[in-house]
Amino acid sequence: MTFTAAVSGASGYAGGELLRLLANHPDIEVGAITAHSSAGSALGALQPHLHALADRVLQDTTPEVLAGHDVVFLALPHGASAEIAAQLPPDTLVIDAGADHRLQDPAAWERFYGSAHAGTWPYGLPELPGHRSDLRGARRIAVPGCYPTSVLLALAPGFSAGLLEPDDVVVVSASGTSGAGKAAKPNLLGSEVMGGMSPYGVGGGHRHTPEMEQGLSMAAGERVSLSFTPTLAPMARGILTTATAKVRPGVGSTALRDAWGKAYADEPFVRVLPEGQWPATKSVVGSNHAQLQLAFDEHAGRVIVSCVIDNLTKGTAGGAIQSMNIALGLDEARGLTSQGIAP
Repeated sequence: MTFTAAVSGASGYAGGELLRLLANHPDIEVGAITAHSSAGSALGALQPHLHALADRVLQDTTPEVLAGHDVVFLALPHGASAEIAAQLPPDTLVIDAGADHRLQDPAAWERFYGSAHAGTWPYGLPELPGHRSDLRGARRIAVPGCYPTSVLLALAPGFSAGLLEPDDVVVVSASGTSGAGKAAKPNLLGSEVMGGMSPYGVGGGHRHTPEMEQGLSMAAGERVSLSFTPTLAPMARGILTTATAKVRPGVGSTALRDAWGKAYADEPFVRVLPEGQWPATKSVVGSNHAQLQLAFDEHAGRVIVSCVIDNLTKGTAGGAIQSMNIALGLDEARGLTSQGIAP
């Protein structure tokens, strides 16, 4: 059976990545391709790497254009998805790659995003305990943020197994510039980014913080608080997250490694690397794969977990398609690859 899929925000990085993957999905026919300010342009002028779709003309992003498809992907800025999603038929599978439907706490949404909360949809990170079953047959799915994807994959096994303390969690992540979107910004110019790194959103101000705390708290069964510092790295794609947490008394390296190994033993897109091998962002470029490694700092009583993902694939579009596959009853890995690109 073939399903039709519409993609909004097709002129941006996330929308382009969705189309790259959907164009090779054996069960998907790409339908309407939409944008806002770029409506009327040929896709090939904005996404020249999408050869098979280059002659398609972008339509305006309206509910009328998006309706009538089996699947609608909303790759829109935060605050823009909810109004459109509310006007789409209830039997349409709507997958929001933006932030509008991720958070459960309206107060957290209003504090970090400054608008009314639009409600909460099933969360599209099937590797988290219990989430895969929530996605089966779902008709509304919220795709996680790219940073939360890496952080939750890094730490959820330890919290689910009851091995980690819920306070004093510290996360530092480095992201490629595509995570900031395609809009022109002076701080993202090549001459500004090349040859250096810089932090931003320091001091608890990054919008993904409550999403991380929400996911880890669900895994732990109690409130988890964390300090998150994102940094900008001189690369186009990729996230390297280093997350640390205190271990509970009596927990050692064997218990930690067993917990992570058990959590991801059967996951098609997450791999805990052999001891002594550490993940690198270049190993997952273009793939829906996450690589992890962990170590126990006995002196500090902390576990350190490094996780790498491609922020546009596993961190956005690949995770969206993985969730779509589950919702539609397809093989979870359909149309996706866990193989990276090298060199």
